[in-house]
Amino acid sequence: MDTSVWIAFFRQREPCHRLVAGLIDEERVCCTGIILAELIQGAKSDKELSVLDSFLQVFEFLPESPRLWAQAGRLSGRLRQQGMAIGLADCFIATAALAANLPVATLDGHFRILHQTAGVELLPLEPAAE
Repeated sequence: MDTSVWIAFFRQREPCHRLVAGLIDEERVCCTGIILAELIQGAKSDKELSVLDSFLQVFEFLPESPRLWAQAGRLSGRLRQQGMAIGLADCFIATAALAANLPVATLDGHFRILHQTAGVELLPLEPAAE
């Protein structure tokens, strides 16, 4: 899942909170270094930083390599040439997910473009029950 879903989870917003809690219970959560860095960058307290520091022990991290970063750069550049400015972080998350054959849970509209143009599978977020 990307940073947007983690933020919604920590704020206990549905449907993300339920989805992430279920994935954690099923041990189906993995992360990337860029997502962890974005979360740490936005932390507002030592308590939040402590929770984020535990990610390194709790979750699997997708492997990163210069090759994946180069692919992410190519993807971002190709999209930019087509008039779509998708940030390098999102392109890297998409590239890492594609390489690992994993879906991405996201609230970020950029990933719809990455789904359409690069084939990134998106994990559906079911609407919250009312």
